[in-house]
Amino acid sequence: MNKIIEEDLNFIISQNQDWERFRNKNIFISGATGFLPAYLIHTLLFLNDKSDLNLKVTGLARNESKAKEKYASYLKRKDFSLIIQDVCEPVIYNEKVDFIVHAASQASPKFYGTDPVGTLNANVLGTNNLLHLAKKNNAESFLFFSTSEVYGAITEQQIPTKENEYGYLDPVNVRSCYGESKRLGETMCVSWLHQYNVPVKIVRPFHTYGPGMDLNDGRVYADFISDIVHNRNIEMKSDGKAERAFCYISDATAAFFLLLLNGKNGEAYNAGNPGQEISIISLAEKLVKMFPEKKLKVIAKKQTDDSYLRSAVSRNSPDITKISQLGWNPVTSIEEGFRKTIMSYE
Repeated sequence: MNKIIEEDLNFIISQNQDWERFRNKNIFISGATGFLPAYLIHTLLFLNDKSDLNLKVTGLARNESKAKEKYASYLKRKDFSLIIQDVCEPVIYNEKVDFIVHAASQASPKFYGTDPVGTLNANVLGTNNLLHLAKKNNAESFLFFSTSEVYGAITEQQIPTKENEYGYLDPVNVRSCYGESKRLGETMCVSWLHQYNVPVKIVRPFHTYGPGMDLNDGRVYADFISDIVHNRNIEMKSDGKAERAFCYISDATAAFFLLLLNGKNGEAYNAGNPGQEISIISLAEKLVKMFPEKKLKVIAKKQTDDSYLRSAVSRNSPDITKISQLGWNPVTSIEEGFRKTIMSYE
């Protein structure tokens, strides 16, 4: 295992979680090849190796070759299995499921313009299918991965943003396929709680990064990491004034487990790092300065890819008071997190 990832997993399982809740249980995770759910899977199997909880992880993914490549070292394990199908199709699974994490989604903006229907289907049809699975199995907990994009175009006075503050989201703008469908996914979750008592929790991750990111993801910080790893100058395709709060993957994963185990049913929680807010141009300059031996520069370049639909939000940062009251606070700085991320690829 990559040493940096192993260090992250040790950090995650060292958190004061009630890991015994997973003993002899089956944890079902959709979107298994995705960046965030993959860290959940790595953590659970690592936990099994360390604590012998006899838990089982079932990952659902639609791309068989990608899934088998990603989890090649796990395929012969008895505590891990893969289901290869699109989450938008009914999930036929006859084993008992105790915990469900629905993280299957096309989260990259490069898909919002090229595949808006596929983007929204996983958040609506996929959510419906997994809520059915949770109801059928009388699951102990269901965690829905939403997004900070549900907040829409908020005002400066609403930043850092609390879970009950929202702005305008234009339903006839195709980019809204992601934010609007996540909003509906959240409403579906609380509706199933209200009508069928499915124990749903909702997490709204802000900008999360770390080892295992797809460097062709299309998001600007993935581009920056790719540039540094491949010894290329960072190319700015905007003025870089937009500000984002970046959260390292081990901090975020600890939050996800906390909410799955201890979040309040029917509630939404921000998971991000407001203490690490930075402008995009400042992030680019910081990354270049962190690796002076590479002698890289930040240069301006006009955007030529019209399929990438940019966010109109100039600044976003979470208010994390609500999840902090459960005992979570991020601890990784931008410098430490991005250095670990880049070194994990090199």
